[in-house]
Amino acid sequence: MQSDITPSAAETFAANRAVGAVKFDVHVKDGATRRRELREAGSLRVRFPSPEQQGLSAVFVNTAGGIAGGDRFDIDIAAEAGAHLTVTTAAAEKVYRSHGPDAQVNIALRAGAGGRLAWLPQETILFDQARVSRKIDIDLAREASLLLCEIVVFGRAAMGEVVTRGSFVDRWRLRIGGKLAFAETIRLDGDIAAKLATRAVANGGVAIGTALIVPGDEVMVERIREMSGAFGAEVGVSAWNGFAMARFCAQDAARLRADMMKVLGCVSPSGLPRLWLN
Repeated sequence: MQSDITPSAAETFAANRAVGAVKFDVHVKDGATRRRELREAGSLRVRFPSPEQQGLSAVFVNTAGGIAGGDRFDIDIAAEAGAHLTVTTAAAEKVYRSHGPDAQVNIALRAGAGGRLAWLPQETILFDQARVSRKIDIDLAREASLLLCEIVVFGRAAMGEVVTRGSFVDRWRLRIGGKLAFAETIRLDGDIAAKLATRAVANGGVAIGTALIVPGDEVMVERIREMSGAFGAEVGVSAWNGFAMARFCAQDAARLRADMMKVLGCVSPSGLPRLWLN
């Protein structure tokens, strides 16, 4: 007997949303960083290439092929005392148009005393009418170090794509030794193209990037500024509260990526992930 109850469009949409979660930690074993516990769920996976002599690299893969409205991804990573971990993604992450709900991305990063954590995903590319809300929460011991890079591209200009409308909310919170050291929330919604065109926002830029470096000081800032003559993007660099930050804005995403690679190569003890160099 066939049921006369049919799912609504909203129910069908919700049932086809991608959900993924990864939680893992690394620790020091026999003088080298090694994976300890790992949990994976849904369409999000993490792979560990051949272990290095001391540190460890991790590569995230989204088997859903991108992010769409209503999707949810949760990432939880901990580098325990003395562990050295570098995390990247297999490719740029694409955020597609949404018919209503926001995609949700929640990232939690922790590093213990003497731990060194590098969060270096490749670009996040937003398509027109994409809607995404991202939260990045970082907790560091006072003796831990962090290198975090995020690049957001509003449309693939080389392919004639323009983001006119949508929603992008990016919330960052950094705690060092349990105390809040940095907090910001970026919100671009509605007519994104018009807002990016204003001088106070991006002055026509379509790509933004941030490198957060802990610990960081004026000496590090000067090292980055010495390279600024070779940058193709607009850049601002500063240090306060024990960390340094470099911000980029460009009308060309490839140019911004090249500038970011120069900064990461300058400040990263372990260099760039190999996938960034392909």
